[in-house]
Amino acid sequence: MRKGEETRQEIIRKAAPIFNRKGYSGAALSDLMRATGLEKGGIYRHFESKQELAVDAFDHAWKISFDARFEGAGEISNTVDRLKQVVRNFRDRRAGLVPGGCPLLNTAIDSDDSNPPLRAKARQALSSWLDRLQSIAEEGQRRGELRSDVDCAKLATLIVSTLEGSLMVSRLQRREEPLDSACRHLEEYLESRVRAQKSKARAASPGDPVPQM
Repeated sequence: MRKGEETRQEIIRKAAPIFNRKGYSGAALSDLMRATGLEKGGIYRHFESKQELAVDAFDHAWKISFDARFEGAGEISNTVDRLKQVVRNFRDRRAGLVPGGCPLLNTAIDSDDSNPPLRAKARQALSSWLDRLQSIAEEGQRRGELRSDVDCAKLATLIVSTLEGSLMVSRLQRREEPLDSACRHLEEYLESRVRAQKSKARAASPGDPVPQM
């Protein structure tokens, strides 16, 4: 990587927490200069505008968050258990991410209709979140691990809406209980309404009774 690109990536890395915590309008140039240790000209030598930097900072923050949400899920063979791991990751794997909370939630609220490029980025991120979940569910349905009557697109929307919505409530109330309750509900829903009967039978231990529907 060339020196200029290394500097550019370092600016993005240091700017991401500022935009994620303060939003586009709240992130002052002085904040960015202080975080990067660069003057205005040093920053804008690598970016045409503050908006370009904000968009790249969002991409950086979202990639870290997105990867954390699916960490370890690919190593789990059963689809419902994989989806449950994603739910647990959302709740538990928040340390070490870009400070400020969920970049998707923050950017969606901050950009609203006032910043079309950032709003477009948030919509793209949401689509990637939904598409990945839907793809996992559809694979599980083909393998007979999900009930055949499950609408995989609606399931993905339910999971994302429940997680992101409960996170917002937890943040507003400054307590973990709303998020914890939402995650427990999703895990129970995945077991009772999504997992296929024959998948339940395979998941049961040899000495355990098979649950009756």
